[in-house]
Amino acid sequence: MNNELRPFLYEINTRVYLNELSKNLKKQATLSDIPDSLFLNLANKGFDYIWFLGIWQIGKVGQVVSQSTKEWQLSFRKCLSDLNEKDITGSPFAIQAYNVDSLFGGDLELAKLRIRMQKFNLKLCLDFVPNHTAIDHPWVNSHPDFYIQGSEQDLLDQPQNFTKVNTNGESLILAYGRDPYFSGWPDTIQLNYFNANFQNEMLQVVKKISSQCDAVRCDMAMLVLPDVFKKTWGDRPRFQNPSFSVIPFWPVATKAIKAQNDKFIFIAEAYWDLEWQLQHQGFDFTYDKRLYDRLAHENSESVNSHLQADWDYSRKLVRFLENHDEERASDVFFMEKQRAAALITFFSPGLMFYHEGEFEGWKKHASVHLNRRPVEKTNTDLFEFYQNLLEALKKPAIKTSSYQLLFANHCHANNHSSKSFVCALRTNDSGQANLAIVNYSSNPAQCFLPIPLTNLKSKICVLTDMMSAQTYERDGDKLIGEGLFLDVPAWGYHLFEITLK
Repeated sequence: MNNELRPFLYEINTRVYLNELSKNLKKQATLSDIPDSLFLNLANKGFDYIWFLGIWQIGKVGQVVSQSTKEWQLSFRKCLSDLNEKDITGSPFAIQAYNVDSLFGGDLELAKLRIRMQKFNLKLCLDFVPNHTAIDHPWVNSHPDFYIQGSEQDLLDQPQNFTKVNTNGESLILAYGRDPYFSGWPDTIQLNYFNANFQNEMLQVVKKISSQCDAVRCDMAMLVLPDVFKKTWGDRPRFQNPSFSVIPFWPVATKAIKAQNDKFIFIAEAYWDLEWQLQHQGFDFTYDKRLYDRLAHENSESVNSHLQADWDYSRKLVRFLENHDEERASDVFFMEKQRAAALITFFSPGLMFYHEGEFEGWKKHASVHLNRRPVEKTNTDLFEFYQNLLEALKKPAIKTSSYQLLFANHCHANNHSSKSFVCALRTNDSGQANLAIVNYSSNPAQCFLPIPLTNLKSKICVLTDMMSAQTYERDGDKLIGEGLFLDVPAWGYHLFEITLK
């Protein structure tokens, strides 16, 4: 068992949120119009960080691309059947400048927002998009060598990955930003991480961002790892690049920022089993897409296997059921399964990541290219579940505690349903104990679950379910030895607080 502090992060789509606020206020809302009631509500739920997605300046070119790309229009219309051109503002990941969008009030209003948040003990998380910039970023003219350059043959062979750009009166062929498995994003231009001069300039950008917030979420962070970058671009980074270098960017950047502020946290969006590598390059937390996929598409045995990962790795994972890149949890999971998955996810070690609309059970996935989303009704049963769950999880006995995965035993030889259980125990230095039990299957399941707490010996124990307020008295010796007998319906769960009578 190991002690940990588990931060809670809440994501808000700033552009959409302020657009909705504007309609209520009957004026263009800026960051200064965000009400204190939002911060009070999230602070009361136990949140530590708010991620305001997409506050940076978006270029006009990106907006035009978003409005004219037919494939994207199809996805936009799935979200908004009454889509109009004004709804499409462009991707917040096609950044023209790391200045707060003037529509939101600029950098000064962001500074004031951060001060207001601090009054509620809330910290600010912002975006950093390392892989690419908008097509109309100033560097395209001032430093075209900062980008991956191509040839006429590249443009002819791969029009999906290269484009012609005018820079200082001449035409250059530059690469679209991309990852190695998909075509380029046509509203972006690919930066060259094998250029030492560029890396030095980008480090200054990170320093500026870190001075404005308390945490940064780094988009597709694994794309700039040297081995991934070489896999994507081959020898092209050498072309028109007199300052060629293969020094990794992340160790330099994270070390420099931590030297200025050792409490600053780096969060990596990460895939392809590169999470451990990014953690070793200075990231405090990396996305855990594997747990999400196993909960969505696999079974309890797969989930239990995943949760047995090395502690130093597990405690640095970002646990989530949805975010702006994933489909809505209430669309992927039916409600009973979602509640079971949520208890497993958010009782686990690491950073707890929640998304705007998740508690309400919204089902429509809104593209980040849009400034509007459909109005959806709140699922009151799911909302109440999350209220109860967050009330329990924010308690110090759970939030700052040690984590231990437990394994159930068969209750008799012919009953193998004990494999359906995902169970974990949390204890703190004061001896407080909390037990999460989930039957992660579509059938009822029974088991005996030994509880490894020596202080239960020769005591009567009271198990209070914080999700239902039901209480049970059990003999401590039996809990330690034979174990707690459980008979749990399909997708059923308990979150017990264990006390001594």
